[in-house]
Amino acid sequence: MSISLSRLVDKIKPSFTLQMTARAAALRAKGIDVINFGVGEPDFNTPQHIIEAGQKAMDDGYTKYTPGSGMLELKEAIQTKVKNNTDVLYDTNQIIVSNGGKQSLSVACQALFQEGDKVIIFSPYWVSFPEFVKLSGAEPLLVDTIASEQFEPDFDDLHNKIVGGSDFKKVDPTIKGVIINSPSNPTGGVWSDEAIIKILEISKANNWVVISDETYEELVYDREFTAIDTLNDVSAEVLTIRSMSKTYAMTGWRIGYAIADKVIVKAMSKIQGQTTSCPNAIGQKASVAALLGNQKPILDMKHKFQERRQVMFEALNGLDGVTCDMPGGAFYMFPDFSSYLNKKTKDGKILRDTFDLSDYILDTARVVTVAGDGFGAKGYLRFSFATSNKIIKNGIKRIEESLKELK
Repeated sequence: MSISLSRLVDKIKPSFTLQMTARAAALRAKGIDVINFGVGEPDFNTPQHIIEAGQKAMDDGYTKYTPGSGMLELKEAIQTKVKNNTDVLYDTNQIIVSNGGKQSLSVACQALFQEGDKVIIFSPYWVSFPEFVKLSGAEPLLVDTIASEQFEPDFDDLHNKIVGGSDFKKVDPTIKGVIINSPSNPTGGVWSDEAIIKILEISKANNWVVISDETYEELVYDREFTAIDTLNDVSAEVLTIRSMSKTYAMTGWRIGYAIADKVIVKAMSKIQGQTTSCPNAIGQKASVAALLGNQKPILDMKHKFQERRQVMFEALNGLDGVTCDMPGGAFYMFPDFSSYLNKKTKDGKILRDTFDLSDYILDTARVVTVAGDGFGAKGYLRFSFATSNKIIKNGIKRIEESLKELK
């Protein structure tokens, strides 16, 4: 029997970051010593008081369905956390809890966009942004960024891609939204307030929805994080995505949330209710403890990441032909390895793109990196410093020896 699949399957790409993780796991299963710089999660365990809250939830019987958009108790905790951090108070009907920030983003795109629409995405981008837009039926519109300025938008390129006139007032009417991500995955870049305000102003003038992915909000190192809520003086339509995963080392608990106009949240709840019914009940109870409880473990993790950032920055910039700017946030570095493209391996293979280069490094150095081509950035590799200083130094040394073998 011939199986016929929908066109949607061909339309979207698989997650190559997960593919690299799977390759590393397969090598480790064979007893091979592999260093993983591709990991997109903290290497710390979830803080103990959060674990204990999850255990208590199970003991207390919180193992059933919850309301589809999340427990009121957790929404109130989110409300409190956001008010304390931004001085902006949202109603609980403006908050939806999902099974991870990834689901929040996917459902948001399905609620807001449809066939015939375009959504602006800045490149380099998180691999799932274009796919979420495609899942909604809309088309991603990719706009360049400036590497030397924390990968902030190239507003000249934005202008060229969207307008037919000399200003930002005559734009393509099919553009319905824009997705921004600061601090960024994959670059670690933190945009200036001025860049975000400019996006808000352009969006307000053209009736776009701004989706702000603030998953790495607590991992900003050289300045205080500025939430988009505090910059929106023009009252642009904003949907904010946040997550428990990175800040609280809760990736496996699968809890994220979105804050938006109640009409958007109601639409998202309708879609989510027909897909996953509700978020994980135990994870929700643990998230209340995370948001309202002791924040010292979070600050300790941030301090460790900041130390590791310096170690990896120095190690990467010590490689011949590699340049890397200091990222302002997250736990990623995005160095430029373009000088190694089109070089030959010992067996004569030409490394034509960063997928080839990343494969070569894994095969020869036993180090996992992630190809920048998959993020829309030719010549770059993504490195995660969510690992120990010793492993960082060892891994970069292995890569250095491997690169010396290229001709």
